[in-house]
Amino acid sequence: MYRQTLTKIPARGLAIASSRRAFTTTFCAMAEGDTGSPNKMGSLGGQSDAFHKREKANEDYAIRQREKEKLLELRKKLREQQEHIQQLADHIDELTKEQGGENN
Repeated sequence: MYRQTLTKIPARGLAIASSRRAFTTTFCAMAEGDTGSPNKMGSLGGQSDAFHKREKANEDYAIRQREKEKLLELRKKLREQQEHIQQLADHIDELTKEQGGENN
């Protein structure tokens, strides 16, 4: 009986110790300036080097160019639709004159 008690205690102790490490984490150590490493002030901003500023400026420029192209395309579509509406209005006026409507 005493022998059974001693053999059961370590087994339970190992089960508890192994269940404590069910989730472990590791961290990725990067040196300053490595690709993918956070900048000096962390990922929230702060001062950055010239490369980051230039990259941000290039991205902003590309976005502005795409927005400008979309705006020009929308203006073109609006102009075409206004011309079509004007053609329809002229056609309606012609039909009403031919039928003698509206005191012509």
